[in-house]
Amino acid sequence: MKKLVQSIVYLLFKLFGHSQDKQLVYFESFHGKQYSDNPKAVYVYMKQHFPSYRLIWGVTKGYEAAFEEEQVDFVRRFSLRWFLTMPRATAWVINTRTPIWLYKPEGITYIQTWHGTPLKKIGRDIEDVHIPGYTREGYYQEISDESSRWDVLVSPNTYSTDIFRRAFDYAGDILETGYPRNDQLLKYKSDDDFIQGIKQKLHVPLDKQVILYAPTWRETDAQKAGQYSFSHNLDFKRFAELFGNKIVLLVRMHYLVASEIDFKQYGDCIMDMSRGIDMSDLLLISDLLITDYSSAMFDFALTERPMIFYLPDRQKYEQELRGFYFDIDQELPGVIIETNTELEQLINLFLTDKNQLLLPNYREFKHKFCFEMIERTTQLIGQIIETKL
Repeated sequence: MKKLVQSIVYLLFKLFGHSQDKQLVYFESFHGKQYSDNPKAVYVYMKQHFPSYRLIWGVTKGYEAAFEEEQVDFVRRFSLRWFLTMPRATAWVINTRTPIWLYKPEGITYIQTWHGTPLKKIGRDIEDVHIPGYTREGYYQEISDESSRWDVLVSPNTYSTDIFRRAFDYAGDILETGYPRNDQLLKYKSDDDFIQGIKQKLHVPLDKQVILYAPTWRETDAQKAGQYSFSHNLDFKRFAELFGNKIVLLVRMHYLVASEIDFKQYGDCIMDMSRGIDMSDLLLISDLLITDYSSAMFDFALTERPMIFYLPDRQKYEQELRGFYFDIDQELPGVIIETNTELEQLINLFLTDKNQLLLPNYREFKHKFCFEMIERTTQLIGQIIETKL
C-alpha cells in the first residue's frame, strides 16, 4: 500500500508539474513541521523585497498553529492544494532531504539550504547505517539520487562545503556564504530590547538567567521510520530544585525526536520549547547553551556566549554510532563533561563568573565556522529565483 501511494504521488507531481507558476515559491522546514530555520529567513527576506511573488509553505497536518499565528500562507502536505502548489512552483526552498518519490518537474529550481554545520558524520560518510528500513547501500543510493536534484546547496563555511560535496555526493552549485537563519543572531545579539521582546512573546521570565538545553538525536533510539525517542541523562527534578529560583531551562529536542516529556510540574523553571518555536529565537535569548553533538553550537558561537558540552554517552556515540569529523577535545569551545555532578558544578560557576566558561579557543572556533555577513545568502537566493522570470 505504501509503495502504491508513493507511485500515485509521483505521477500526480509529474502531471501537475506541466503547468508552472513563475511567481510561486514553495517553502518547507523540517518536513513541514516548523516555521523556522533557513527557509523562514529566506521567506521573510523575499516577502519584503519580492512582494509580487506568491510564497507558500508546505505544512504537515497537526503543525499548523505556528503558521496560523504568524499569518503565513500555507498548504497542508498531501492535500489537493498541496498537489496544485509544490509541483507547480518555480522554486523549492527546503532544509532537509525530500523523498525521491516527490517528483521534481523540469523548470523548478531546488534550493537545498540544509540545517547545520556537521560535527557528527552525515550522509555517505556514515560507515554503519542504523536507520530503520535502510541498508547501507540503499541509504547511500537514496542520498545520491536526492542530491542530484538539487540546483543550489547552501553552505555555512568552507569546512562544511568540503564535507557536503563528499557526504551528499554533490557536484552542483554551492553558496558558501553563511546560513540565512543567522541573520537575526548577527543583527540583534546585542539588542536588549529585541531580546526582551522575544522573551515576552515566549513567556520566558525576564528576571532569570536563560539556559538552553539542545541535545541531538540517536539513530539507535528509533521508534519507527523517521521518529526517535530520547533517553536523556539530565536530572530535571534536581536541576529545578537547585537552580529554579535563578535560572529558567529551555529544553529544545531535535525535530526527529517524537517522544515528549511533561515539564508542567516544573512551572517556569523548565520550559519545553521543542515545537512551534524557531531555534534562532532560542539561541538569541539564551545566556548559556548546553548541548551534546548538535550543530546549534556553531550558530551559538556567533553570540560569543558560553557553552557546555554534556556527553554522557560519548564513548558509544564516537565509537559505535556516527563518529566525529574533528577532535572534539581540541576544538570544542567549551568544557566537556559526562555527569550531572559536573554539570551542577559548571552551572554554579556560570552563576558566579560565566566568563570562566569561555575557553581560549573560542575565537578560533568562531572564525573557522561562522560567517558574519548579514543577508548575503538571502540576497543571492532572491537573485537566483528572480532570474527565472
